[in-house]
Amino acid sequence: VHLVESGGDLVQAGGSLRLSCTASGFTFDDYAIGWFRQAPGKEREGVSCIDSRHGNTVYTDSVKGRFTISRDNAKSRVYLQMHSLKPEDTAVYYCAAVKSYFDYIIGKEMHYWGKGTVVMVSS
Repeated sequence: VHLVESGGDLVQAGGSLRLSCTASGFTFDDYAIGWFRQAPGKEREGVSCIDSRHGNTVYTDSVKGRFTISRDNAKSRVYLQMHSLKPEDTAVYYCAAVKSYFDYIIGKEMHYWGKGTVVMVSS
């Protein structure tokens, strides 16, 4: 099983980035995919999640209206489009897979994790 994140970069405040998560080794469209982030000195937090087939999504309050999650099951990919980036968005961003979208919502452990991609937002 592999989840590989890409797209992280250094960007100025107000800028945009699109993160990608490419999956292999499991039945991708059976799993919800979540994005998490961990800033230096802080705990990991859930950013967003998309369910396996119906397009249901959820976002943490701090990114609502700025980030959009989407998926392409034919390519086994999930994207996180980020706009209006702020310095407080600086973190390592991880994607992770879980069988049930509701498991993400209630904070249960994800099944599979990627190794992360770094997003740095300068002020």
